[in-house]
Amino acid sequence: MKRQIKLFVAVLIAVMMAVPTMAAKKKTTTQEPDRKVWADLCYKIARPVLENMSKGNFQKDFTLELSPKWDGRDTRVAYLEAFARLMAGISPWIALPDDGTPEGAQRKQLHTWAIQAYKNAVDPNNPDHITWLCNVAQPLCDASYLVESFMRAPEATWDQLDNVTKQRYIDGLKSLRTISPAYNNWLLFRCMVEAFFMSIGEEYDGYVMTVGLRKMSEWYLSDGWYSDGPEFAMDYYNAYVMHPMMVEVVEICKKHNFPTPVSLDLAVKRMNRYNEIIERFISPEGAYPAVGRSVIYRMGAFQTLAMSAWKYGLPESLSNGGVRSALTAVMKRMFAVDGNFTDKGYLQLGFAGHQPGLANYYSNNGSLYMTSLVFMPLGLPATHPFWSAPAEQWTSQKAWSGQPFREDYHTSLRK
Repeated sequence: MKRQIKLFVAVLIAVMMAVPTMAAKKKTTTQEPDRKVWADLCYKIARPVLENMSKGNFQKDFTLELSPKWDGRDTRVAYLEAFARLMAGISPWIALPDDGTPEGAQRKQLHTWAIQAYKNAVDPNNPDHITWLCNVAQPLCDASYLVESFMRAPEATWDQLDNVTKQRYIDGLKSLRTISPAYNNWLLFRCMVEAFFMSIGEEYDGYVMTVGLRKMSEWYLSDGWYSDGPEFAMDYYNAYVMHPMMVEVVEICKKHNFPTPVSLDLAVKRMNRYNEIIERFISPEGAYPAVGRSVIYRMGAFQTLAMSAWKYGLPESLSNGGVRSALTAVMKRMFAVDGNFTDKGYLQLGFAGHQPGLANYYSNNGSLYMTSLVFMPLGLPATHPFWSAPAEQWTSQKAWSGQPFREDYHTSLRK
């Protein structure tokens, strides 16, 4: 009995001594800073595309994955989709100056690859030459994301190109004027291309921009939501297309004194009302509803939050620390799932993991680089409040833990 008691006491003492040791170990365990999580993921997504494209190897290396419902269109559209959508999201980041940090090294490398990739994309003698016209309207869509990359960071993209390359882009973009856009968010694709021409002093079609902006203004429903054409669709196209492109086109028009039916201030307010709603979609665990078409665009669903944080300012109801924490939580949860990437590091069809059955008839693995649109806040320096503000709970975390949180009200924002 005494031996058993001694053994019990010895075990008890060992456990008691181990507890503070484990607690101390737990205290010293630190999570990676949010900015590093974002930068590492951005680099991981961008590297295979830009490294290979800078060498003229992208189209050879990039094994196409088409939707099981693929409509038979020319598969060459995939290459412009991947490059344009990727660059629209990361151009603000590569515009930051070199700083000698590990992140700076990533950024500098991507920038070097990107400039050569821009050149190769329109060099008719390069294996990665893109196809502007291929008996389908899709290139017009992705031309709008391509010019978006130029408009978001001209000093790091367009201004770095030689005159021959610039003229090739101008000629290619003008050739798309023969495409008749669908009567929905596609009107903004034409607007974006013409607004880009306006921004560089090239001849532009003002009628196209006027009609497109007027129709989008007419399709504004209320409370931060645009209808995607005459009928409303419950999906994330307000984030993928409508709000960001409305804001950017109107901004260029304002700069060049071109009249618009919606002011820049109103366009941003509408986007920020949408941001208030979309932020509440993020659950306490970092999930969000997989509703509507094109859910495989992954974190492109939060382009408006990223864009406001980067350039236009978040609404007063949202904080930098809360939005950053929410988006980081979604990012970690989504990309922790196996199957998001191929063995070569390219994105695969799916929402969280490899789920090809979710792909719409127009989707391929090039389409997936829309997820890069969430990375715009990396274009802010690390000292900016978006990155330096303390982490905060976002709205649904407060709501589901019994804490006070802000009431929500309908806002018209028609004028």
